[in-house]
Amino acid sequence: MQLPFHNRTEAGRLLGATLARRDWPKDSIVLALPRGGVPVAFEVARALGLPLDVIVVRKLGVPWQPELAMGAIASGGVRVLDQQLIRMEGISQEDIEAIATREEQEAERREQLYRAGRPSLLELLNRTVILVDDGLATGSTMLAAVKCVKTLQPSAVIVAVPVASRQACAHIREEADECMCLAAPKLFRAVGEWYQDFRQTSDAEVRDLLRQPAC
Repeated sequence: MQLPFHNRTEAGRLLGATLARRDWPKDSIVLALPRGGVPVAFEVARALGLPLDVIVVRKLGVPWQPELAMGAIASGGVRVLDQQLIRMEGISQEDIEAIATREEQEAERREQLYRAGRPSLLELLNRTVILVDDGLATGSTMLAAVKCVKTLQPSAVIVAVPVASRQACAHIREEADECMCLAAPKLFRAVGEWYQDFRQTSDAEVRDLLRQPAC
């Protein structure tokens, strides 16, 4: 695998081509973590001929270093916290609750915006779910997504990403049925370093992709 990827679309096409080598149950579904995971997941869903939906998960950033995840939240009250990092950074419970409250409000805003009247994500019983993001650094956001999806009793939860840290892959494999990753570089600082074009995906782009038929 030659890195960096040009952009999320290219990464999604490469990931989709790899996943297409397997036979997937006909009722499988691809779930994207917005916003950056949606362009990747759109290409995956198209390659596999499967429906695409989103699962809104929000990272809980360290107060003085927001890009560093101390945890994540997902629908249904799911909360994942990196207790070791929290202790090391000396983050108070008050700070955690304040950030969690703010991110829960943002998650609700995005849920309403992206769904635009479509029903909430409920029908996952006995289905194979393929969770897709543009990459995994700490893995905490994806871990929250996995835990949220598992409450809806799918038959299997597969995590698929173009690039991830080896540590994140190890964490995800403890919770998901499988973690598929095109590249896991030994030295990993941030997901963005593995893309030539890592500009932020907008809400408008997410809505546009979700309106298009992926399959």
